[in-house]
Amino acid sequence: MAPQIKTTVVGSYPVPDWLAALPSQQALIDATAVVFKIQEDAGIDVVADGELYRFDVNHPDTNGMIDYFVQPLGNVRTRITRNDLAQFRSDPQMAFRAKPSGVVTGEIDEGTLNLPADYGRARLLTKSTMKFTVTGPHMLCKTLLDLYYPNRQGLCHAIAGILADQVTEIAADVVQIDEANIPGHPDEADWALDCINIVLDAVKTTPAVHLCFGNYGGQTIQKGDWSKLIRFLSGLHAHHVLLELAHRGNWELTHLAQIDPKVRFGLGVIDIKSNIVETPDQIAARIEEAANVLGPDRIACVNPDCGFWMLKRSIADRKIRALVEGRDLFEGR
Repeated sequence: MAPQIKTTVVGSYPVPDWLAALPSQQALIDATAVVFKIQEDAGIDVVADGELYRFDVNHPDTNGMIDYFVQPLGNVRTRITRNDLAQFRSDPQMAFRAKPSGVVTGEIDEGTLNLPADYGRARLLTKSTMKFTVTGPHMLCKTLLDLYYPNRQGLCHAIAGILADQVTEIAADVVQIDEANIPGHPDEADWALDCINIVLDAVKTTPAVHLCFGNYGGQTIQKGDWSKLIRFLSGLHAHHVLLELAHRGNWELTHLAQIDPKVRFGLGVIDIKSNIVETPDQIAARIEEAANVLGPDRIACVNPDCGFWMLKRSIADRKIRALVEGRDLFEGR
């Protein structure tokens, strides 16, 4: 019998040492196949490609979730001047970042960004149910120094249009939008919601959103709580939202229960900011606690809090196996 609650990963996987040492297109294909096989052998229901092709040794703190998307865009300059740095650093919201991901100098276009090609390469390597991840427009616009649009909302809307155009050509079973800045800036939720929904509405399969309080160099970088985002979460045009919970604890479940029932949950039950591997009993207990508050029918999947990219492969692999074993224990499988 198929499980009621699916297991999935958020997206990223640690870059294998041999891929970093001898990068090539063939090595990337081989490594992606390995990432799929690890998840399949563990019993993950919805697998992801590991985002290995997004990693940049010059930007190791975010695993390419930002620079991979913005640097190919047209009218985004990546040569950063001293004046650019001074302007960017005057914004306290991005103080954790040493410099902008790029400088917007005109009306942006997709440039050489080609998400459908990346999806197509990965899709050939697995027959499993698969998700494809896309960094969201709010996160991307917050890391850019904008010298063209009248406000950040305008830039966010423009990025959303570009992502939506590409997402329409991606036939992954789940298309997941990743947003790691809005939880710390709920005052921007209204205009961020409009832009994120532009991308979600372009998804032809199952749309999902992943939200966390940051995973910059393996650290939380934002303060806040989910209670301030109830209206935002309720307004997402998503089938489910994958939330960081394990690292924070389940103390916010009563707030999450207020979210519109049409939006289901992806429960973060694996702490990716810790090297300690959870036991199946711990994971089952976290699921049970959430099910008692939210209702088991509202839980679409269980997952890590965020991507695995900062962990050693041996730890990530054990956490992946524990995730499935904990879900099975909860369901009595």
